[in-house]
Amino acid sequence: MEIETDYTQDGTVDFRGRPALPSKTGKWKACAFLVGYEAFERMAFYGVASNLVNFLTTQLHEDTVSSVRNVNNWSGSVWITPILGAYIADSFLGRFWTFTVSSLIYVLGMVLLTIAVSLKSLRPTCSNGVCNKASASQIAFFYTALYTIAIGAGGTKPNISTFGADQFDDFNPHEKEIKASFFNWWMFTSFLGALIATLGLVYIQENLGWGLGYAIPTVGLLLSLVIFYVGTPMYRHKVSTTKSPARDFFRVPIAAFRNRNLKLPLNPSYLHEHELQHYISSGKRQIYHTPVLRFLDKAAIKEGSTDSSSRTPMTVTQVEGAKLVLGMALIWLVTLIPSTIWAQINTLFVKQGTTLDRNIGPQFRIPAASLGSFVTLSMLLSVPMYDRIFVPFMRQKTGNPRGITLLQRLGIGFSIQIIAIAIAYAVEVKRIRVIRANNLIGPKDIVPLSIFWLLPQYVLIGIADVFNAIGLLEFFYDQSPEDMQSLGTTFFTSGIGVGNFLNSFLVTMVDKISGSGERKSWIGDNLNDCHLDYYYGFLLVIASVNLGAFLWASNRYIYKRETTRVKEALCPQLEHNPTLDASLGLQV
Repeated sequence: MEIETDYTQDGTVDFRGRPALPSKTGKWKACAFLVGYEAFERMAFYGVASNLVNFLTTQLHEDTVSSVRNVNNWSGSVWITPILGAYIADSFLGRFWTFTVSSLIYVLGMVLLTIAVSLKSLRPTCSNGVCNKASASQIAFFYTALYTIAIGAGGTKPNISTFGADQFDDFNPHEKEIKASFFNWWMFTSFLGALIATLGLVYIQENLGWGLGYAIPTVGLLLSLVIFYVGTPMYRHKVSTTKSPARDFFRVPIAAFRNRNLKLPLNPSYLHEHELQHYISSGKRQIYHTPVLRFLDKAAIKEGSTDSSSRTPMTVTQVEGAKLVLGMALIWLVTLIPSTIWAQINTLFVKQGTTLDRNIGPQFRIPAASLGSFVTLSMLLSVPMYDRIFVPFMRQKTGNPRGITLLQRLGIGFSIQIIAIAIAYAVEVKRIRVIRANNLIGPKDIVPLSIFWLLPQYVLIGIADVFNAIGLLEFFYDQSPEDMQSLGTTFFTSGIGVGNFLNSFLVTMVDKISGSGERKSWIGDNLNDCHLDYYYGFLLVIASVNLGAFLWASNRYIYKRETTRVKEALCPQLEHNPTLDASLGLQV
Protein backbone atom coordinates (compact mmCIF):
# COMPACT_ATOMS: atom_id res chain seq x y z
CA MET A 1 0.00 0.00 0.00
CA GLU A 2 1.50 3.33 -1.08
CA ILE A 3 1.79 5.97 1.61
CA GLU A 4 0.95 9.49 0.53
CA THR A 5 3.80 11.96 1.21
CA ASP A 6 2.51 14.91 -0.80
CA TYR A 7 1.68 17.36 1.96
CA THR A 8 0.19 20.84 1.80
CA GLN A 9 2.72 23.48 0.82
CA ASP A 10 1.61 26.21 3.22
CA GLY A 11 2.84 24.38 6.32
CA THR A 12 -0.61 23.51 7.69
CA VAL A 13 -0.99 20.50 9.99
CA ASP A 14 -3.81 18.21 11.02
CA PHE A 15 -5.38 18.00 14.49
CA ARG A 16 -2.52 15.79 15.74
CA GLY A 17 0.13 18.23 14.56
CA ARG A 18 1.24 16.16 11.56
CA PRO A 19 1.73 17.74 8.10
CA ALA A 20 -1.67 17.90 6.44
CA LEU A 21 -2.44 15.64 3.48
CA PRO A 22 -4.32 17.48 0.67
CA SER A 23 -6.38 14.41 -0.21
CA LYS A 24 -7.71 13.91 3.32
CA THR A 25 -7.97 17.41 4.73
CA GLY A 26 -9.15 20.89 3.86
CA LYS A 27 -11.00 22.32 0.86
CA TRP A 28 -14.79 22.31 0.69
CA LYS A 29 -15.15 18.89 2.31
CA ALA A 30 -13.80 20.45 5.52
CA CYS A 31 -15.64 23.72 5.08
CA ALA A 32 -18.94 21.84 4.81
CA PHE A 33 -18.76 21.29 8.58
CA LEU A 34 -17.93 24.93 9.21
CA VAL A 35 -20.70 26.51 7.15
CA GLY A 36 -23.29 24.58 9.15
CA TYR A 37 -22.17 26.35 12.29
CA GLU A 38 -22.12 29.71 10.53
CA ALA A 39 -25.72 29.30 9.33
CA PHE A 40 -27.02 28.43 12.82
CA GLU A 41 -24.94 31.13 14.52
CA ARG A 42 -26.30 33.77 12.15
CA MET A 43 -29.80 32.45 12.76
CA ALA A 44 -29.23 32.85 16.52
CA PHE A 45 -27.70 36.31 16.23
CA TYR A 46 -30.32 37.76 13.90
CA GLY A 47 -33.05 35.97 15.81
CA VAL A 48 -32.06 38.23 18.71
CA ALA A 49 -30.85 41.36 16.92
CA SER A 50 -33.66 41.73 14.35
CA ASN A 51 -36.43 42.07 16.91
CA LEU A 52 -34.51 43.24 19.97
CA VAL A 53 -35.68 46.84 19.64
CA ASN A 54 -39.30 45.63 19.77
CA PHE A 55 -38.64 43.40 22.79
CA LEU A 56 -37.08 46.30 24.68
CA THR A 57 -40.00 48.64 23.94
CA THR A 58 -42.90 46.19 24.32
CA GLN A 59 -41.60 43.81 27.02
CA LEU A 60 -39.12 45.85 29.05
CA HIS A 61 -40.97 49.11 28.25
CA GLU A 62 -37.96 51.20 27.29
CA ASP A 63 -38.45 54.42 25.29
CA THR A 64 -37.49 54.60 21.59
CA VAL A 65 -34.17 56.42 21.96
CA SER A 66 -33.05 54.22 24.87
CA SER A 67 -34.00 51.02 23.04
CA VAL A 68 -32.20 52.11 19.85
CA ARG A 69 -29.15 53.08 21.89
CA ASN A 70 -29.13 49.79 23.81
CA VAL A 71 -29.52 47.71 20.64
CA ASN A 72 -26.67 49.61 19.01
CA ASN A 73 -24.45 49.29 22.08
CA TRP A 74 -25.03 45.54 22.27
CA SER A 75 -24.55 45.05 18.53
CA GLY A 76 -21.44 47.18 18.71
CA SER A 77 -20.07 45.00 21.50
CA VAL A 78 -20.79 41.84 19.51
CA TRP A 79 -18.73 43.22 16.63
CA ILE A 80 -15.96 44.88 18.69
CA THR A 81 -15.05 42.01 21.07
CA PRO A 82 -13.53 39.98 18.16
CA ILE A 83 -10.44 42.19 18.53
CA LEU A 84 -9.64 40.40 21.80
CA GLY A 85 -10.66 37.00 20.42
CA ALA A 86 -8.43 37.41 17.37
CA TYR A 87 -5.47 38.52 19.49
CA ILE A 88 -5.83 35.46 21.72
CA ALA A 89 -6.06 33.20 18.66
CA ASP A 90 -3.06 34.70 16.84
CA SER A 91 -0.85 34.95 19.92
CA PHE A 92 -1.80 32.08 22.22
CA LEU A 93 -4.49 29.45 21.61
CA GLY A 94 -4.83 29.31 17.84
CA ARG A 95 -8.09 29.64 15.93
CA PHE A 96 -9.53 26.20 16.67
CA TRP A 97 -9.22 26.31 20.47
CA THR A 98 -10.19 29.97 20.76
CA PHE A 99 -13.32 29.19 18.78
CA THR A 100 -14.02 26.10 20.90
CA VAL A 101 -13.99 27.96 24.23
CA SER A 102 -15.83 30.99 22.86
CA SER A 103 -18.60 28.96 21.23
CA LEU A 104 -19.45 27.40 24.60
CA ILE A 105 -19.70 30.89 26.15
CA TYR A 106 -21.94 31.91 23.22
CA VAL A 107 -24.28 28.97 23.86
CA LEU A 108 -24.36 29.80 27.58
CA GLY A 109 -25.48 33.33 26.70
CA MET A 110 -28.26 32.01 24.47
CA VAL A 111 -29.47 29.67 27.23
CA LEU A 112 -29.54 32.54 29.75
CA LEU A 113 -31.37 34.76 27.27
CA THR A 114 -33.99 32.08 26.62
CA ILE A 115 -34.54 31.80 30.37
CA ALA A 116 -34.77 35.60 30.68
CA VAL A 117 -37.60 35.89 28.14
CA SER A 118 -39.40 32.71 29.23
CA LEU A 119 -39.83 33.10 32.99
CA LYS A 120 -42.54 35.54 34.07
CA SER A 121 -40.56 36.44 37.17
CA LEU A 122 -37.83 37.87 34.94
CA ARG A 123 -40.19 40.18 33.02
CA PRO A 124 -42.22 43.23 34.15
CA THR A 125 -45.84 42.60 35.11
CA CYS A 126 -48.90 44.30 33.60
CA SER A 127 -52.28 44.96 35.17
CA ASN A 128 -55.35 46.43 33.40
CA GLY A 129 -53.21 47.54 30.48
CA VAL A 130 -50.71 49.35 32.72
CA CYS A 131 -47.23 47.81 32.74
CA ASN A 132 -44.56 48.28 35.35
CA LYS A 133 -41.03 49.10 34.37
CA ALA A 134 -38.50 46.32 34.58
CA SER A 135 -36.82 45.98 37.97
CA ALA A 136 -33.08 46.33 38.41
CA SER A 137 -32.65 42.55 38.82
CA GLN A 138 -34.70 41.81 35.69
CA ILE A 139 -32.67 44.29 33.65
CA ALA A 140 -29.40 42.94 35.09
CA PHE A 141 -30.24 39.32 34.22
CA PHE A 142 -31.38 40.19 30.68
CA TYR A 143 -28.35 42.28 29.83
CA THR A 144 -25.98 39.80 31.46
CA ALA A 145 -27.32 37.20 29.03
CA LEU A 146 -26.98 39.59 26.09
CA TYR A 147 -23.39 40.53 26.89
CA THR A 148 -22.42 36.93 27.56
CA ILE A 149 -23.35 36.36 23.91
CA ALA A 150 -21.18 39.35 22.98
CA ILE A 151 -18.18 37.85 24.82
CA GLY A 152 -18.68 34.49 23.11
CA ALA A 153 -19.01 36.16 19.72
CA GLY A 154 -15.64 37.81 20.35
CA GLY A 155 -13.88 34.49 19.94
CA THR A 156 -16.08 32.92 17.27
CA LYS A 157 -16.57 35.69 14.71
CA PRO A 158 -12.92 36.45 13.82
CA ASN A 159 -11.81 32.82 13.86
CA ILE A 160 -14.46 30.71 12.16
CA SER A 161 -14.29 32.45 8.75
CA THR A 162 -10.50 32.71 8.94
CA PHE A 163 -10.27 29.06 9.95
CA GLY A 164 -12.40 28.27 6.90
CA ALA A 165 -10.06 30.20 4.61
CA ASP A 166 -7.13 28.25 6.11
CA GLN A 167 -8.58 25.08 4.56
CA PHE A 168 -7.28 26.21 1.16
CA ASP A 169 -3.57 26.10 0.30
CA ASP A 170 -2.45 29.41 -1.25
CA PHE A 171 0.57 27.64 -2.73
CA ASN A 172 -1.65 25.24 -4.67
CA PRO A 173 -2.98 27.00 -7.81
CA HIS A 174 -6.16 24.90 -7.91
CA GLU A 175 -7.00 25.46 -4.25
CA LYS A 176 -6.14 29.16 -4.52
CA GLU A 177 -8.63 29.45 -7.39
CA ILE A 178 -11.34 27.75 -5.31
CA LYS A 179 -10.55 30.03 -2.40
CA ALA A 180 -11.38 33.07 -4.54
CA SER A 181 -15.05 32.10 -4.23
CA PHE A 182 -14.87 30.99 -0.60
CA PHE A 183 -15.93 34.25 1.02
CA ASN A 184 -18.84 34.67 -1.39
CA TRP A 185 -20.30 31.27 -0.53
CA TRP A 186 -19.37 31.58 3.14
CA MET A 187 -21.49 34.70 3.37
CA PHE A 188 -24.20 32.98 1.33
CA THR A 189 -24.68 30.42 4.12
CA SER A 190 -24.58 33.24 6.64
CA PHE A 191 -27.42 34.94 4.76
CA LEU A 192 -29.45 31.71 4.86
CA GLY A 193 -29.28 31.70 8.65
CA ALA A 194 -30.28 35.37 8.75
CA LEU A 195 -33.21 34.69 6.41
CA ILE A 196 -34.61 31.97 8.66
CA ALA A 197 -34.31 34.34 11.62
CA THR A 198 -36.02 37.34 10.00
CA LEU A 199 -38.77 35.29 8.36
CA GLY A 200 -39.47 32.52 10.88
CA LEU A 201 -38.07 33.37 14.29
CA VAL A 202 -39.36 36.94 14.34
CA TYR A 203 -42.89 35.67 13.59
CA ILE A 204 -42.61 32.99 16.29
CA GLN A 205 -41.41 35.56 18.85
CA GLU A 206 -44.33 37.92 18.27
CA ASN A 207 -47.07 35.33 17.81
CA LEU A 208 -46.07 32.13 19.65
CA GLY A 209 -43.84 33.43 22.38
CA TRP A 210 -40.41 34.96 22.90
CA GLY A 211 -39.18 31.91 24.80
CA LEU A 212 -39.85 29.56 21.89
CA GLY A 213 -38.40 32.12 19.46
CA TYR A 214 -35.09 32.08 21.36
CA ALA A 215 -35.08 28.38 22.30
CA ILE A 216 -35.10 27.23 18.65
CA PRO A 217 -31.81 28.96 17.63
CA THR A 218 -30.25 27.89 20.95
CA VAL A 219 -30.91 24.23 20.15
CA GLY A 220 -29.74 24.82 16.57
CA LEU A 221 -26.49 26.33 17.83
CA LEU A 222 -25.82 23.29 20.00
CA LEU A 223 -26.50 20.99 17.04
CA SER A 224 -24.15 22.99 14.81
CA LEU A 225 -21.33 22.61 17.35
CA VAL A 226 -21.76 18.84 17.26
CA ILE A 227 -21.51 18.98 13.45
CA PHE A 228 -18.42 21.19 13.71
CA TYR A 229 -16.56 18.75 15.95
CA VAL A 230 -17.48 15.78 13.76
CA GLY A 231 -15.34 17.39 11.05
CA THR A 232 -12.26 17.72 13.28
CA PRO A 233 -10.16 15.02 11.48
CA MET A 234 -10.56 16.91 8.20
CA TYR A 235 -9.43 20.34 9.37
CA ARG A 236 -6.11 21.97 8.56
CA HIS A 237 -4.46 24.16 11.19
CA LYS A 238 -1.96 26.93 10.54
CA VAL A 239 1.08 26.87 12.80
CA SER A 240 1.99 30.28 14.14
CA THR A 241 5.64 31.10 13.47
CA THR A 242 5.60 34.24 15.60
CA LYS A 243 4.89 34.19 19.33
CA SER A 244 3.19 37.56 19.33
CA PRO A 245 2.56 38.68 15.74
CA ALA A 246 0.89 41.94 16.77
CA ARG A 247 4.09 42.92 18.58
CA ASP A 248 5.85 43.73 15.28
CA PHE A 249 3.28 46.41 14.55
CA PHE A 250 4.42 48.31 17.66
CA ARG A 251 8.11 47.49 17.34
CA VAL A 252 8.43 48.92 13.82
CA PRO A 253 7.50 52.56 14.59
CA ILE A 254 9.57 52.41 17.82
CA ALA A 255 12.63 51.21 15.88
CA ALA A 256 12.02 53.78 13.15
CA PHE A 257 11.85 56.56 15.74
CA ARG A 258 15.04 55.29 17.35
CA ASN A 259 16.77 55.49 13.96
CA ARG A 260 15.18 58.82 13.01
CA ASN A 261 18.55 60.56 12.60
CA LEU A 262 19.93 57.88 10.25
CA LYS A 263 19.80 58.36 6.49
CA LEU A 264 17.76 55.94 4.41
CA PRO A 265 19.59 54.22 1.53
CA LEU A 266 18.33 55.20 -1.91
CA ASN A 267 18.04 51.54 -2.88
CA PRO A 268 15.64 49.55 -0.63
CA SER A 269 17.68 46.40 -1.32
CA TYR A 270 20.22 47.74 1.22
CA LEU A 271 17.66 47.45 3.98
CA HIS A 272 17.73 44.42 6.28
CA GLU A 273 15.88 41.37 4.98
CA HIS A 274 16.18 37.58 5.22
CA GLU A 275 17.18 35.51 2.22
CA LEU A 276 14.31 34.12 0.18
CA GLN A 277 15.29 30.60 1.22
CA HIS A 278 14.47 31.54 4.83
CA TYR A 279 10.86 32.20 3.86
CA ILE A 280 10.64 29.06 1.72
CA SER A 281 11.93 26.78 4.48
CA SER A 282 9.75 28.42 7.15
CA GLY A 283 6.59 28.29 5.03
CA LYS A 284 6.15 32.03 5.35
CA ARG A 285 5.89 34.71 2.69
CA GLN A 286 8.16 37.63 2.05
CA ILE A 287 6.40 40.97 1.55
CA TYR A 288 8.08 43.27 -0.96
CA HIS A 289 9.03 46.85 -0.30
CA THR A 290 6.60 49.67 -1.13
CA PRO A 291 7.40 53.40 -1.40
CA VAL A 292 4.75 54.58 1.08
CA LEU A 293 5.41 55.63 4.70
CA ARG A 294 9.13 55.81 4.04
CA PHE A 295 9.87 56.88 7.59
CA LEU A 296 9.06 53.36 8.81
CA ASP A 297 11.79 51.97 6.53
CA LYS A 298 14.32 53.36 9.01
CA ALA A 299 13.43 50.43 11.27
CA ALA A 300 15.19 48.14 8.75
CA ILE A 301 18.44 50.12 8.34
CA LYS A 302 21.37 47.73 8.71
CA GLU A 303 24.37 49.84 9.64
CA GLY A 304 24.36 51.65 12.98
CA SER A 305 20.65 51.04 13.31
CA THR A 306 20.71 50.99 17.09
CA ASP A 307 22.86 52.08 19.99
CA SER A 308 23.28 48.43 20.92
CA SER A 309 24.96 46.00 18.54
CA SER A 310 22.99 43.12 20.06
CA ARG A 311 19.69 44.45 18.71
CA THR A 312 18.84 43.12 15.24
CA PRO A 313 17.13 45.56 12.87
CA MET A 314 13.61 44.82 11.69
CA THR A 315 13.22 43.14 8.30
CA VAL A 316 11.57 44.73 5.29
CA THR A 317 8.77 42.14 5.60
CA GLN A 318 8.13 43.20 9.19
CA VAL A 319 8.13 46.87 8.20
CA GLU A 320 5.77 46.23 5.29
CA GLY A 321 3.48 44.31 7.63
CA ALA A 322 3.18 47.42 9.80
CA LYS A 323 2.53 49.51 6.67
CA LEU A 324 -0.26 47.11 5.70
CA VAL A 325 -1.94 47.50 9.08
CA LEU A 326 -1.76 51.30 8.85
CA GLY A 327 -3.11 51.21 5.28
CA MET A 328 -5.99 48.99 6.35
CA ALA A 329 -6.68 51.33 9.27
CA LEU A 330 -7.17 54.18 6.80
CA ILE A 331 -9.65 52.12 4.79
CA TRP A 332 -11.30 51.03 8.05
CA LEU A 333 -12.02 54.64 9.01
CA VAL A 334 -14.07 55.24 5.86
CA THR A 335 -16.17 52.11 6.47
CA LEU A 336 -17.64 53.45 9.72
CA ILE A 337 -20.36 55.59 8.13
CA PRO A 338 -21.56 52.71 5.87
CA SER A 339 -21.73 50.55 9.02
CA THR A 340 -23.85 53.26 10.63
CA ILE A 341 -26.23 53.16 7.66
CA TRP A 342 -26.43 49.36 7.99
CA ALA A 343 -27.32 49.73 11.69
CA GLN A 344 -30.67 51.27 10.72
CA ILE A 345 -31.96 47.86 9.57
CA ASN A 346 -32.48 46.53 13.09
CA THR A 347 -33.42 49.84 14.73
CA LEU A 348 -35.13 52.80 13.06
CA PHE A 349 -36.25 50.88 9.97
CA VAL A 350 -38.07 48.46 12.29
CA LYS A 351 -39.68 51.23 14.37
CA GLN A 352 -40.66 53.00 11.14
CA GLY A 353 -42.33 49.79 9.93
CA THR A 354 -44.41 49.44 13.10
CA THR A 355 -46.30 52.64 12.20
CA LEU A 356 -47.34 51.39 8.75
CA ASP A 357 -50.10 49.09 7.51
CA ARG A 358 -48.71 45.57 7.95
CA ASN A 359 -51.79 43.55 7.09
CA ILE A 360 -51.59 40.92 4.36
CA GLY A 361 -55.17 39.78 3.88
CA PRO A 362 -57.72 39.69 6.70
CA GLN A 363 -55.88 37.20 8.94
CA PHE A 364 -52.13 37.82 8.66
CA ARG A 365 -50.08 40.75 9.95
CA ILE A 366 -46.42 40.82 9.00
CA PRO A 367 -43.98 41.60 11.87
CA ALA A 368 -42.11 44.83 11.14
CA ALA A 369 -38.75 43.14 11.76
CA SER A 370 -39.54 40.48 9.14
CA LEU A 371 -39.03 43.03 6.39
CA GLY A 372 -35.35 42.57 7.14
CA SER A 373 -35.68 39.21 5.39
CA PHE A 374 -35.69 41.10 2.11
CA VAL A 375 -32.16 42.29 2.89
CA THR A 376 -31.19 38.66 3.17
CA LEU A 377 -33.21 37.54 0.14
CA SER A 378 -31.58 40.16 -2.05
CA MET A 379 -28.19 38.97 -0.79
CA LEU A 380 -29.01 35.33 -1.50
CA LEU A 381 -30.04 36.18 -5.05
CA SER A 382 -27.16 38.57 -5.63
CA VAL A 383 -24.29 36.37 -4.42
CA PRO A 384 -24.69 33.65 -7.12
CA MET A 385 -25.24 36.35 -9.76
CA TYR A 386 -22.11 38.16 -8.59
CA ASP A 387 -20.00 34.99 -8.43
CA ARG A 388 -21.25 33.27 -11.59
CA ILE A 389 -22.13 36.16 -13.89
CA PHE A 390 -20.58 39.45 -12.81
CA VAL A 391 -17.11 38.11 -11.90
CA PRO A 392 -16.58 36.05 -15.11
CA PHE A 393 -17.81 38.98 -17.23
CA MET A 394 -15.54 41.50 -15.54
CA ARG A 395 -12.65 39.01 -15.51
CA GLN A 396 -12.70 39.04 -19.29
CA LYS A 397 -12.67 42.84 -19.28
CA THR A 398 -10.02 43.44 -16.63
CA GLY A 399 -7.96 40.24 -16.46
CA ASN A 400 -8.42 40.32 -12.68
CA PRO A 401 -9.35 36.88 -11.19
CA ARG A 402 -11.76 38.69 -8.89
CA GLY A 403 -13.30 40.63 -11.76
CA ILE A 404 -12.72 43.96 -10.05
CA THR A 405 -10.38 45.02 -7.29
CA LEU A 406 -11.38 44.67 -3.67
CA LEU A 407 -11.60 48.43 -3.22
CA GLN A 408 -13.62 48.89 -6.39
CA ARG A 409 -16.05 46.36 -4.97
CA LEU A 410 -16.37 48.43 -1.80
CA GLY A 411 -16.84 51.64 -3.74
CA ILE A 412 -19.76 50.16 -5.68
CA GLY A 413 -21.35 48.91 -2.46
CA PHE A 414 -21.03 52.27 -0.73
CA SER A 415 -22.63 54.00 -3.73
CA ILE A 416 -25.61 51.63 -3.74
CA GLN A 417 -26.00 52.21 -0.01
CA ILE A 418 -26.25 55.98 -0.57
CA ILE A 419 -29.07 55.38 -3.05
CA ALA A 420 -30.80 53.20 -0.42
CA ILE A 421 -30.68 55.88 2.29
CA ALA A 422 -31.87 58.48 -0.25
CA ILE A 423 -34.92 56.29 -0.95
CA ALA A 424 -35.46 55.83 2.81
CA TYR A 425 -35.50 59.62 3.13
CA ALA A 426 -38.01 59.99 0.27
CA VAL A 427 -40.31 57.30 1.70
CA GLU A 428 -40.23 58.92 5.14
CA VAL A 429 -41.18 62.29 3.56
CA LYS A 430 -44.15 60.54 1.94
CA ARG A 431 -45.12 58.87 5.24
CA ILE A 432 -45.17 62.24 6.99
CA ARG A 433 -47.34 63.74 4.24
CA VAL A 434 -49.87 60.89 4.62
CA ILE A 435 -49.84 61.44 8.40
CA ARG A 436 -50.63 65.12 7.98
CA ALA A 437 -53.27 64.49 5.33
CA ASN A 438 -55.08 62.08 7.68
CA ASN A 439 -54.39 64.06 10.87
CA LEU A 440 -52.74 61.09 12.58
CA ILE A 441 -50.69 62.18 15.56
CA GLY A 442 -51.28 59.40 18.09
CA PRO A 443 -48.30 57.15 18.89
CA LYS A 444 -50.34 54.02 18.11
CA ASP A 445 -52.11 55.38 15.01
CA ILE A 446 -51.46 53.21 11.96
CA VAL A 447 -50.52 55.19 8.88
CA PRO A 448 -52.60 54.10 5.83
CA LEU A 449 -49.46 53.32 3.85
CA SER A 450 -48.27 49.77 3.13
CA ILE A 451 -45.13 48.62 4.89
CA PHE A 452 -43.89 47.44 1.51
CA TRP A 453 -43.07 51.07 0.67
CA LEU A 454 -39.96 50.33 2.77
CA LEU A 455 -39.05 47.38 0.55
CA PRO A 456 -36.71 49.22 -1.90
CA GLN A 457 -34.42 50.49 0.88
CA TYR A 458 -34.14 46.99 2.37
CA VAL A 459 -33.44 45.38 -1.02
CA LEU A 460 -30.81 47.93 -2.00
CA ILE A 461 -29.00 47.62 1.32
CA GLY A 462 -28.96 43.85 0.77
CA ILE A 463 -27.43 44.26 -2.69
CA ALA A 464 -24.94 46.78 -1.31
CA ASP A 465 -23.91 44.27 1.36
CA VAL A 466 -22.90 41.74 -1.31
CA PHE A 467 -20.28 44.29 -2.29
CA ASN A 468 -19.64 45.74 1.19
CA ALA A 469 -19.78 42.92 3.72
CA ILE A 470 -18.15 40.23 1.61
CA GLY A 471 -15.71 42.69 0.09
CA LEU A 472 -14.60 43.98 3.49
CA LEU A 473 -14.20 40.50 4.96
CA GLU A 474 -12.08 39.39 2.00
CA PHE A 475 -10.12 42.66 1.87
CA PHE A 476 -9.02 42.59 5.49
CA TYR A 477 -8.18 38.87 5.39
CA ASP A 478 -6.29 39.19 2.10
CA GLN A 479 -4.32 42.31 3.02
CA SER A 480 -3.36 41.34 6.57
CA PRO A 481 0.18 40.21 7.38
CA GLU A 482 0.31 36.42 7.27
CA ASP A 483 0.61 35.91 11.05
CA MET A 484 -2.14 38.43 11.83
CA GLN A 485 -5.00 37.26 9.63
CA SER A 486 -7.38 36.58 12.53
CA LEU A 487 -6.54 39.97 14.01
CA GLY A 488 -6.75 41.53 10.56
CA THR A 489 -10.24 40.14 10.05
CA THR A 490 -11.34 42.09 13.11
CA PHE A 491 -10.98 45.26 11.05
CA PHE A 492 -14.18 44.00 9.42
CA THR A 493 -16.02 43.14 12.62
CA SER A 494 -14.81 46.16 14.61
CA GLY A 495 -15.88 48.49 11.80
CA ILE A 496 -19.44 47.20 12.13
CA GLY A 497 -19.17 47.48 15.92
CA VAL A 498 -17.93 51.05 15.91
CA GLY A 499 -20.58 51.87 13.29
CA ASN A 500 -23.24 50.69 15.74
CA PHE A 501 -21.70 52.73 18.56
CA LEU A 502 -21.54 55.72 16.23
CA ASN A 503 -25.22 55.32 15.37
CA SER A 504 -26.03 55.12 19.08
CA PHE A 505 -24.08 58.33 19.65
CA LEU A 506 -25.71 60.11 16.70
CA VAL A 507 -29.23 59.09 17.74
CA THR A 508 -28.60 60.30 21.29
CA MET A 509 -27.05 63.61 20.24
CA VAL A 510 -29.64 64.31 17.54
CA ASP A 511 -32.41 63.61 20.05
CA LYS A 512 -30.90 65.98 22.63
CA ILE A 513 -30.06 68.78 20.19
CA SER A 514 -33.22 68.63 18.08
CA GLY A 515 -35.46 68.22 21.13
CA SER A 516 -33.95 71.01 23.22
CA GLY A 517 -36.21 73.79 24.40
CA GLU A 518 -39.76 73.64 23.07
CA ARG A 519 -38.82 71.88 19.83
CA LYS A 520 -39.88 68.37 18.92
CA SER A 521 -37.14 65.76 18.70
CA TRP A 522 -36.40 64.31 15.27
CA ILE A 523 -36.47 60.84 16.89
CA GLY A 524 -39.20 60.69 19.52
CA ASP A 525 -41.26 57.93 21.12
CA ASN A 526 -44.10 58.98 18.81
CA LEU A 527 -42.73 58.55 15.30
CA ASN A 528 -45.99 59.98 13.93
CA ASP A 529 -45.16 63.33 15.49
CA CYS A 530 -41.45 63.81 14.84
CA HIS A 531 -39.04 64.29 11.93
CA LEU A 532 -37.30 61.00 11.18
CA ASP A 533 -36.89 62.30 7.62
CA TYR A 534 -34.46 64.94 8.90
CA TYR A 535 -32.30 62.24 10.48
CA TYR A 536 -32.29 60.20 7.26
CA GLY A 537 -31.35 63.36 5.36
CA PHE A 538 -28.49 63.91 7.79
CA LEU A 539 -27.27 60.33 7.20
CA LEU A 540 -27.51 60.88 3.42
CA VAL A 541 -25.25 63.95 3.62
CA ILE A 542 -22.55 62.32 5.76
CA ALA A 543 -22.65 59.13 3.65
CA SER A 544 -22.06 61.17 0.49
CA VAL A 545 -19.14 63.04 2.09
CA ASN A 546 -17.74 59.71 3.31
CA LEU A 547 -17.83 58.28 -0.23
CA GLY A 548 -15.55 61.11 -1.33
CA ALA A 549 -13.20 60.32 1.55
CA PHE A 550 -13.21 56.63 0.55
CA LEU A 551 -12.27 57.46 -3.04
CA TRP A 552 -9.40 59.59 -1.78
CA ALA A 553 -8.14 56.86 0.59
CA SER A 554 -8.50 54.02 -1.92
CA ASN A 555 -6.50 55.89 -4.56
CA ARG A 556 -3.60 56.02 -2.10
CA TYR A 557 -3.70 52.40 -1.05
CA ILE A 558 -1.07 49.98 -2.35
CA TYR A 559 -1.99 46.30 -2.31
CA LYS A 560 0.17 43.68 -0.66
CA ARG A 561 2.72 41.89 -2.83
CA GLU A 562 4.20 38.63 -1.58
CA THR A 563 6.38 35.78 -2.73
CA THR A 564 4.93 32.44 -3.63
CA ARG A 565 6.72 29.37 -4.94
CA VAL A 566 6.59 26.62 -7.48
CA LYS A 567 6.74 23.40 -5.52
CA GLU A 568 8.59 21.28 -8.04
CA ALA A 569 11.57 23.61 -8.16
CA LEU A 570 11.08 25.33 -4.82
CA CYS A 571 11.68 28.48 -6.80
CA PRO A 572 10.45 31.73 -5.23
CA GLN A 573 8.33 33.92 -7.45
CA LEU A 574 6.60 37.24 -7.04
CA GLU A 575 2.90 36.65 -6.66
CA HIS A 576 1.28 38.80 -9.30
CA ASN A 577 -1.64 40.69 -7.84
CA PRO A 578 -3.95 41.79 -10.66
CA THR A 579 -5.44 44.37 -8.37
CA LEU A 580 -2.26 46.34 -8.86
CA ASP A 581 -3.25 47.04 -12.45
CA ALA A 582 -6.53 48.71 -11.58
CA SER A 583 -7.07 52.45 -11.56
CA LEU A 584 -8.78 52.37 -8.17
CA GLY A 585 -6.71 51.26 -5.23
CA LEU A 586 -3.19 51.93 -6.50
CA GLN A 587 -0.77 54.76 -6.11
CA VAL A 588 2.25 54.58 -8.37
